[in-house]
Amino acid sequence: MQKALLKKIWRHKAYYLMLAPAVVLLAIFCYQPMYGIIIAFKKYSFRKGIVGSPWNGFANFKTLFELSGFWNAFRNTIVINLFKLAFGFPIPIILAVMLNAVKRKALKNSVQTVLYLPHFVSWVIVAGMLFSLLDERSGSLYFILSALGIKFNAFGDGSSFITLLVVSDIWKEAGWGAIIYLAALSGISPEYYEAAKIDGANTVQQFWRITLPLLAPTISIMLILRVGGLIGGGFDQIYNLYNETLYKSADVLDTFIYRFGIGDGQFALGTAVGLFTNVINCVLLVAANAITRIAGGNSLY
Repeated sequence: MQKALLKKIWRHKAYYLMLAPAVVLLAIFCYQPMYGIIIAFKKYSFRKGIVGSPWNGFANFKTLFELSGFWNAFRNTIVINLFKLAFGFPIPIILAVMLNAVKRKALKNSVQTVLYLPHFVSWVIVAGMLFSLLDERSGSLYFILSALGIKFNAFGDGSSFITLLVVSDIWKEAGWGAIIYLAALSGISPEYYEAAKIDGANTVQQFWRITLPLLAPTISIMLILRVGGLIGGGFDQIYNLYNETLYKSADVLDTFIYRFGIGDGQFALGTAVGLFTNVINCVLLVAANAITRIAGGNSLY
């Protein structure tokens, strides 16, 4: 059996050779750093190192759970990500369906390019743009909203800031997220739509009877992955936009780790936060996958 395996590997050596760099990079940057997780269970000393630092069990987690700032960041993380999921998840699907309906190739390509571009813009640049547009003294968007009677203190009011996070995230990532759904839509045979037209189905009926059911497997998989990331994420966006007055409503676990763990040199507590976050995300991912499978939908495994 071992000889057969070796022969098979040798026969497909070109594929394994192409795969090797990716495996090496994955091992170095994803699996090797996992050794550092043990810091969460040690009284870490930079001078003694990971191995030389004494074990202290779950003392770091106990200290962490006693911090009021931690639970505030935990709550904010869930709230912000739920808002992003509720309002941001359907938008790429809608964009993909609308783009797929465009028949003029030149127009379709132009619109796609415009929608994709924000993804490649750094959050640092986006933050600078938003600061300028929403400045209370000279921001053009702030004056427009004020003229419409909308009070939008994005950088001083928690609810307004969360709205800004959701809207800016949709603007930046919705076009890029539509790529996967466009790929799924391109795999739907035109014969289904032709048969539906012959039967007298209009555009709306074609969407509900053909497009949505055939797009459902992709939607299901993407939703499971999004649920698996509810606890965490969004560091670049929030860190570049928020300030101290917004800590109570906008400080999330990622920014909390950065300020409290790295900024204050509390590496053991920072690692404990990261481990806690990843465990919950893993549980959410497995649970969402199991619920989808039980409900008869398309699951990851």
